Amino acid sequence: MKKKQYWKVHLDYSMITIVLILLLIGILSVYVAVSHDYPQMLWPFLGQQLAWIGLGVLICLIVTIFSTKFLWKITPFLYLLGLALMILPLVFYNPNLVASTGAKNWVAYGNITLFQPSEFMKIPFILMLSRSIVLFLQRNKGHERWLRQDWFLILELIVYTIPVFVLLALQQDLGTALVFLAIFSGLVLVSGVSWKIILPVILFVVGGLAGFLFLFLSEGGRAFLHQQLGMPTYQMNRIVAWLNPFDYAQTTTYQQAQGQLAIASGGLFGQGFNVSNLLVPVRESDMIFTVVAEDFGFVGSLLLLILYVALIYRILKITVRSNNQFYTYISIGFIMMLVFHIFENVGAVTGLLPLTGIPLPFISQGGSSIISNLIGIGLVLSIYNHSSKKKERTEQVPIRKKVILKGAQ
Repeated sequence: MKKKQYWKVHLDYSMITIVLILLLIGILSVYVAVSHDYPQMLWPFLGQQLAWIGLGVLICLIVTIFSTKFLWKITPFLYLLGLALMILPLVFYNPNLVASTGAKNWVAYGNITLFQPSEFMKIPFILMLSRSIVLFLQRNKGHERWLRQDWFLILELIVYTIPVFVLLALQQDLGTALVFLAIFSGLVLVSGVSWKIILPVILFVVGGLAGFLFLFLSEGGRAFLHQQLGMPTYQMNRIVAWLNPFDYAQTTTYQQAQGQLAIASGGLFGQGFNVSNLLVPVRESDMIFTVVAEDFGFVGSLLLLILYVALIYRILKITVRSNNQFYTYISIGFIMMLVFHIFENVGAVTGLLPLTGIPLPFISQGGSSIISNLIGIGLVLSIYNHSSKKKERTEQVPIRKKVILKGAQ
């Protein structure tokens, strides 16, 4: 009976429906982008994307049956495996790809690009930080919390974050580093750390960004950042492209300028499915939001963002229902990952933020991102599955009524 109960899986079909719609939008968008830019490679591209989605769905379903205890035990091993995978692109990389992007973030065999390990590291990173927070809360349960304890928690989380950032620095992958920073910040924020620590840090970061922009825009500032601080040229070009996208529209800012023109050409309702009048580089991956905006306009883009909001709402609802600390921090970490990806990708293609090469969840072409996101969905489905089973067992417990036998009169 217990074995039968273990294999019985409860699924949240509302969330599954939203994810399937997003994946379908992604397939159609990739079809439009590739059919115009690389028509001879259309079916290999689509076939590869469908294969990645199939593999991601399979892993997602496997993760769904993971119990809390099993996840807790394997988290340190997954974290170490993720770090080991992140070392691979430093050894096995494509020199041509590195020359064009400036980053060693893809594992390659010869001219064949295989996968991006940092994408697979995001979920183990979330699990490891969540586990650390729960252990900290268990150690300090029933004790008054002081600032010193908050600093110890932050230090412990930093210890697990440093190896990831060191490897990302060696890979020169700033965009992905920002995703990990967003996950770290979100988990620290909800871990109960005092605002006496958080507020000064926020002010320091805002001041640092303001100072950086002032230095970047000042005379001789860019030369100082590049020559003295070693800031890569491609990163500086991305900031220049963000600040003045149409000043160098035929050279360094061509991608940003074309992307914004494509979005504007979509108007309110778009030009129709499979219509593309402007060439936007790599619009099948990082710039895929331009395909949605050009074909379906402002209304289509808004509906896409509403789908993301609905997905995040479902994740939050499932998390609250679980009433489990470990699950709660996992969900918050995953939400931070999704929100930052959406915010940065859409912000970059619309000109609100600099380009960082971050894909749009479930939409952009690429196996590593798709599988990583579907593993995250699998974790949320696991939360729903086991909280539903727990509720089911509670409801099945028979209520014993106390019977009082009256003595004979």
